[in-house]
Amino acid sequence: MKFGKLPNIDNVDFSLPANAALTNQVLAQLPTNSQPHFYNGCTGWSMKEWVGKVYPKGTKTKDYLSIYAQQFNTIELNTTHYRIPTLETIDKWRTESAPDFRFCPKVPQTISHSRDIGMGNPQLRVFWDMIAGLQEKLGCCFIQMPPHFAYQKLGMLKQFLSIWPNSIPLAVEVRHESWFDQPQHTQAFLETLRDFDKTAVITDVAGRRDVLHMGLSNTTTMIRFVGNGLHPSDYDRIDAWVDRLTDWTKQGLKEIYFFPHEPDNLLAPEMSAYLYSKSQLIPNIQTRGPKMIEPDPEQLSLF
Repeated sequence: MKFGKLPNIDNVDFSLPANAALTNQVLAQLPTNSQPHFYNGCTGWSMKEWVGKVYPKGTKTKDYLSIYAQQFNTIELNTTHYRIPTLETIDKWRTESAPDFRFCPKVPQTISHSRDIGMGNPQLRVFWDMIAGLQEKLGCCFIQMPPHFAYQKLGMLKQFLSIWPNSIPLAVEVRHESWFDQPQHTQAFLETLRDFDKTAVITDVAGRRDVLHMGLSNTTTMIRFVGNGLHPSDYDRIDAWVDRLTDWTKQGLKEIYFFPHEPDNLLAPEMSAYLYSKSQLIPNIQTRGPKMIEPDPEQLSLF
């Protein structure tokens, strides 16, 4: 993820802001006896660089997904941003993944980046039909609005959400500064999602602290966490997130999708493994995460 990246993070305040006002209102209405689910994953599985540390040595490319799904319990499925998969591909993904695995498909850019958010494009219904084929393994679909999609288009967003099927969970990410330059704009965005029972994507990235709005709009949250190459601050930030999520789950938050991003996706498993170790401290949490493969001592001795 290049959005919000900085060449130097020395002066960045990485502390988490207070809850958005609507977050406290949403939590106040939730039962507190639920058993929350924590989904923790990366942004793809086709990483040959992970062989020997996430995938066993000798793993074939065709087996990456099945082993990925044994290590992680979700994925930010960015491939759907560029093309709509066929039913055959969807069925392959579903059958090759673990029973508790959840896919989070990204809405195609031909839809999200079009003038009317794809409402006049028949491909929108094709996308719905295809990802519905994931059945019980469909997690939370998400749409990333383009950088130019400003607060003035709130009415269009409402129209789009009104036609989105209730059977497909959806999270929404907005990036234009106008959604965050005035508190009432952020409040209106979150209230819109609440009214349509949709989730607000929270993005934690160095160069755009305004998108870290800490808003909940229903019983699910999706967090896109952008690290800085396993810088010490990455670990401190994860610790702070686990503290906040502990508080939210104690108040009734039911579902968490957390996607650690690291440069080129190479170090994302290490961040995910650390997140998993910390997330186990959340009371009653249902989760699992990667177990990194220890380096071969014989290989290390060669160096």
